[in-house]
Amino acid sequence: MSNENHQTSHGKALTATIIVIALILVGGFTYELGRRHALGNAKTASTSQHALKRVGILQYVSHPALDQIHKGVVDELKKEGFVEGKNIQIFDQNGQADQSKLATMSEQLVNKKSDVLVGIATPAAQALANATTTTPIVLGAVTDPVAAGLVHDMKAPGKNITGVSDQPPVAAEIKLGKQLIPQAKTVGMLYASTEVNSKSQVETASKAAEALGLKVEKFPVPSTNEIAQTVQVMSDKCDFIYTPLDNTIANAMPTVTEEANKKGRPVINSVDTMVKQGGLATIGVNQYQLGIQTGKMAAQILKGKGKPATMPVYTFSTGDTIINKEQAQHFGITIPADLQKNAKLVTTEVGQQ
Repeated sequence: MSNENHQTSHGKALTATIIVIALILVGGFTYELGRRHALGNAKTASTSQHALKRVGILQYVSHPALDQIHKGVVDELKKEGFVEGKNIQIFDQNGQADQSKLATMSEQLVNKKSDVLVGIATPAAQALANATTTTPIVLGAVTDPVAAGLVHDMKAPGKNITGVSDQPPVAAEIKLGKQLIPQAKTVGMLYASTEVNSKSQVETASKAAEALGLKVEKFPVPSTNEIAQTVQVMSDKCDFIYTPLDNTIANAMPTVTEEANKKGRPVINSVDTMVKQGGLATIGVNQYQLGIQTGKMAAQILKGKGKPATMPVYTFSTGDTIINKEQAQHFGITIPADLQKNAKLVTTEVGQQ
């Protein structure tokens, strides 16, 4: 081989070596950039995930009143700047009136590291309270938080729980019943024997009825299975039926009104949505607005602007008079002019009765 050929071969080998080294260096540099970029993305994702506030909502059962409260909570959180998927994650659970499910669901919501828990209706709130003594809990529609063992005091709750009471103006509701049915002599109280709040409301309603000269007949039911037969029996013993804020009764309101209508007995309720399901009238708190207030309190806690222990339980000072004009006509009731002027007149919603 000539010297010239040898030099050419040597040059080519050197060039190839340089190219290989360059490729290795470029590859290593590219790998390091990719690794750092991946780590950066992971860190960003972790930070973003951490920034998401978590809210666990436990609803006792599905019926129009509680569904409206739930909607109000979510709508108000959004109004306060907490948009699901952006800076908040909402975990929804519904016990469908099953106490064992409520207990399990409460544990699940706590284990998800919720920043705030919302209990819609007393049984749901009690289940959450049994699951944690540290995570903030906001009550949505708990009539008597003190009697339910959820707070020490309405003005100074003292623990990890605060929220909104849906205590209705019971005495005013009984008075409304007497105004609409002036000839009434006896009122029948229909309520669930398993709900503490219902019992206290019935006691207050009974005193108000007796003060108006009405005789009181009480008809507690253990579950929705006995409601139809109970309404049939009590209708023979009273002139109108009164139902307090009661989840069991609310869940079976179409059955209540169907059986009461057959017997010609008007039903006075404590919830606006129940009037739209065939009740005659109520002076009640708007359930959607109740949810709005619940969401507002939850947002304050999420923003670090309030702690449950020192946030007073919110109570509504007024209620709306709502009368079902179709039911009034059905029972031949003439709505007094003063009531008709100030009341909100509604009709039975299709599919609700």
